[in-house]
Amino acid sequence: MTLPTFQDMLDAHKRIAPHVRRTPVMTSDYLNDLTGADLYFKCENFQEAGAFKVRGASNAVFGLSEAEAEKGVCTHSSGNHALSLSYAAGRRGIPCNVVMPRTAPQAKKDAVRRYGGTITECEPSTSSREAVFAEVQAATGGDFVHPYNDPRVIAGQGTCSAELHEQTGGLDAVIAPIGGGGMISGTCLTLSNIAPGTEIFAAEPEQADDAYRSFKAGHIIADDAPVTVADGLKVPLKENTWHFVSNHVTDILTASEEDIVEAMKITWKYLRVVMEPSSALPLATILKNKDTFAGKRVGVIITGGNVDLDALPWMKS
Repeated sequence: MTLPTFQDMLDAHKRIAPHVRRTPVMTSDYLNDLTGADLYFKCENFQEAGAFKVRGASNAVFGLSEAEAEKGVCTHSSGNHALSLSYAAGRRGIPCNVVMPRTAPQAKKDAVRRYGGTITECEPSTSSREAVFAEVQAATGGDFVHPYNDPRVIAGQGTCSAELHEQTGGLDAVIAPIGGGGMISGTCLTLSNIAPGTEIFAAEPEQADDAYRSFKAGHIIADDAPVTVADGLKVPLKENTWHFVSNHVTDILTASEEDIVEAMKITWKYLRVVMEPSSALPLATILKNKDTFAGKRVGVIITGGNVDLDALPWMKS
């Protein structure tokens, strides 16, 4: 296990500044009234690549030496890390090979190719993803940038909450979705150093609740192929992210598929931003647990906005 330090986050913030956006924080009187809390939405869906993952990907790519970068980078991802790594690699002018589930949203596959990445498809399970990736890495020799367990990635993701803290002047709580735990780990890394009194919550689908069960059990429980509309949250925790979750997260809250879709619709309608299902988890869980957040200043990280507009979850098939 190799853990990033707070200094790694500070270094990442400087390194990625030319390649990522300082995204805005938005508020909504309606959503504040609906939840009973003061919500501050950090809009990572406004990144050029459409997701927060461009932070960690850029830190990894631009932290490589010239010799290390020659063979490019490679990864496995359900979408946002794949397209973010492709984006960062494209900016540096190096190859990027990604393994993606064949069921990944077409919009995310299209973005990978648009940014210059090469896709190899796998079956929609963690075991298939890792097996196919091993073949791709052996063939290309690229530097493996894990989508969330990589300390460079965690340090990069931590820059998001550093900005959020500065933009809001401090918060009582921050909540973000959790899949593999990269964003939550980065949030823990940063806030435990600059705002240790801020509570950190993670939000997860009931149908892919391995992080919730891990948190309650005290050890990692991994599901191989969960099924949920929140396609970005189907992967399990790993040793680095488990360290941050188990040591710094206040609680993990879950929401049903119906809750997720309803929160997504509410946010599209009243915050007027495009977000993907995974990003709706925080609001869905706040609405289910109003007493936990009532009267508090709460940062809500909108992790991404890469949706297939021809296959929105409320459309009838």
